[in-house]
Formats: sequence, C-alpha cells, structure tokens
Amino acid sequence: MTTTKNILFISYDGMTDPLGQSQVIPYLAGLTKWGYRFTILSCEKPAKFSHSKEYVEKILKDYPVTWVPILYHKNPPVFSTVYDVAMLQRKAGQLHARDPFDMVHTRAGIPALIGLWMKKKLGVKFLHDMREFYADSRIDGGMWSRKNIFYNAIYRYFKMKEAHQVASADGIVCLTYAAEKIIRTWPQYRKETPLKVIPCSVDMDLFDPEKIDRQQKDLVARELQLEAGDFVVSYLGSIGGWYLTDEMMQFCRSVMDRIGETKFLFISPHERGIIIDAAAKAGIPADKVIVRNARRHEVPLLLSLSRYSVFFIKPCYSKQSSSPTKHGEIMAMGLPVITNYGVGDVAAIVEEFDSGIVLKKLDKNNYDNAAAQLLWSTFDAQRIRSGARAFYSLDHALQKYREVYRSILA
Repeated sequence: MTTTKNILFISYDGMTDPLGQSQVIPYLAGLTKWGYRFTILSCEKPAKFSHSKEYVEKILKDYPVTWVPILYHKNPPVFSTVYDVAMLQRKAGQLHARDPFDMVHTRAGIPALIGLWMKKKLGVKFLHDMREFYADSRIDGGMWSRKNIFYNAIYRYFKMKEAHQVASADGIVCLTYAAEKIIRTWPQYRKETPLKVIPCSVDMDLFDPEKIDRQQKDLVARELQLEAGDFVVSYLGSIGGWYLTDEMMQFCRSVMDRIGETKFLFISPHERGIIIDAAAKAGIPADKVIVRNARRHEVPLLLSLSRYSVFFIKPCYSKQSSSPTKHGEIMAMGLPVITNYGVGDVAAIVEEFDSGIVLKKLDKNNYDNAAAQLLWSTFDAQRIRSGARAFYSLDHALQKYREVYRSILA
C-alpha cells in the first residue's frame, strides 16, 4: 500500500450536483484503497445543498474523505465569482495550515486558480485536471462574448492563467485523445509533465441492466403512463447551453412522424415547463413528453425504459476536450445513442463499438434518415456494454489516476 498522502481536491461543482456524485466522489473513494486521504473543498448551491447534504455525507462516511462545503454565489455576476475565489483560497490556506497537503488536485477554471496559487505560494504539488478548455467553453457556450469588452478581458485573463497552469502543473489530466493532441501543441506544455487521458467514467455496477428489478421497472412505467407498445427515446441530463435542445426536439419530431407510439423521456433537473415549451416549438405535443428528475441511483432504471438515447452537443473548439458523462452511462445500460460529430472522442467510440448512429450534420434530412434507421437497425446490447467497460469503466479510470498520483508524489 502507498504511504498515506494527504490530498486536497477542489471543485467549483458541488458534491450535491450530479457531476460531483458521478465524477468526483467515485474517483476519490476508489483512490483511498491505495492509501490516499482526501479533503474535498467544493462550492455548493444552496437549494441542492439543503436537499442532498445528508445523502452525500452518507456516501462519504465509510471513506477517509473529509468534505468541506462552502456556499456558491450566483449574483451579482462576476463579482460573486470573485468572492467565491477569495473564499476558496482562504479556506484552502486554512486547511493547509492545519494539516499540510502533499498535493492539490483541481478541475480547470476557478479551482485551478487556487491550485496554481498553492503551487506558487505554498509549494504544494499541483495536478491540473483539465476536464474542459475552460475559457473557450464559456465563449462557445454563450456565457461570455468576446465582443463585450468586460467579458473579453475575463476571457484573456483565464487564457493567461491556463497557460501558467499548464506550464506549472506537476501533472495534467484531460478527458479525450482529441484534447491531448491539442495540449501537446501548446508552447507552454512541458514534455516532461505527465499527461494522461482519463475519460469521464461510469460505475458499471450501478449502471447494469441485469440489476434492474422487473417489478419496480413496471411500477415506474405505470407511474410515467408508459404503455407496453411505446417506443421510448430518452435524454439524460441538463438542456440548453452546449446541449442543442432545439435540434434534439427537431430530431424527436422526425422520430414521432415515423413511429406513432413514440414517447420522449427526459431524465433532467430542468423544470417540466421548459422542456414542454421546447418540444412544442418542434410540434411535439405535451402528452408525448415525460420529464423526470432523478437522483443518481435512480437513473439506471429510468434509462432502462428506453430503446435509444439521444444527445446533440454543439460541435465547437472547446468541446474537443469534452467526454460526456451521459455517454458512458447510456452505453453501460446497453443502449444505442443518436449523437453528432465534433465532440471529443464520441463519434470514434460509437463507430468502434457499433453503439449507435452519428449524424454528420444537424438538419432535417439527417434527422429523417436517422429516424428511419431506428425502425430497422439492430444493435447488440452486450457489445455496447462491453464497449463501455473497455473505454469508460471506473476501474480503468482509477488505475490511470493512480499512475498520475504516483508519478507526482513519488
């Protein structure tokens, strides 16, 4: 077993957010078996924190993981973020003074600012976990505009910090092979710095169709008013931003026009009214749309109600660094996806494992062709699940993280 090392993990996403529970806690809990102990410093949204605080504490209680939540502030824009950065830095400094850390492991963007500060000022080893090209993703997602002098200045600041973080990091993680190729071309990247590709992972034990209770599945189907002959297409996760809601609804309309018994199941935290309105714009009646918010452990059963799952993501520069969590979870359930080119390694994975349909262009002709394929295409659920195990499994991710940790902390 590795000599115990004390690690600070900083996340601007909360542990009460879905990504915290799927892409932070399972990694850190798994790494503790090699002797690492963790402190998680995260920003929690008040409503979610109130609702799920005890749930997260219950997950963590059996591991050497200390959770230090601080509240996330949304308003006023920008100034609230500056305040959050100050609070994160202050708390990180206090924690380090009390029990010094051997390494700080941060996500890109806000957390990496603190990681770089701890590296420069406190001499703590720094693992830069680039889950996205942060500043570019804000431009591509429409949150910032370079035409706005104020936001352009913020963009340039974060690009400067990104260069410093890459140059100063003791190790770098990215999500995709597409991102790895890009990072290696950056002048600030040092060839001696360990750079590992670790896609968003899936817990294959949780997302296992064989573990779905048939009676419970039938009960939930009745609750959602699904009929035995319904052809269910699901969508998992948030909508808007990089997720092309209008385009997905137009595709769903093409499916509905060809398969009359189609229902669309949105497993999403968004309010039902927002999704119903988006569907209505594409001519999809409300009785064809089901919206269900779900905790992480409820997602596999809901996915199991569908025949296919769809997600379209804006194909832009920053999304070359993206590994959609939903993709691994859908594949683990043996479900084929309908998706688009230009997002990380997604298209290559779908094609390698024959696990769905990839649209080269998002337009009516392609929607109609893909919808028609749903009537005659056959996909092997076991092969799809095997593909998830080969590419997205949590066990593989843990082994890769262990290698990075050892190279930095040796």
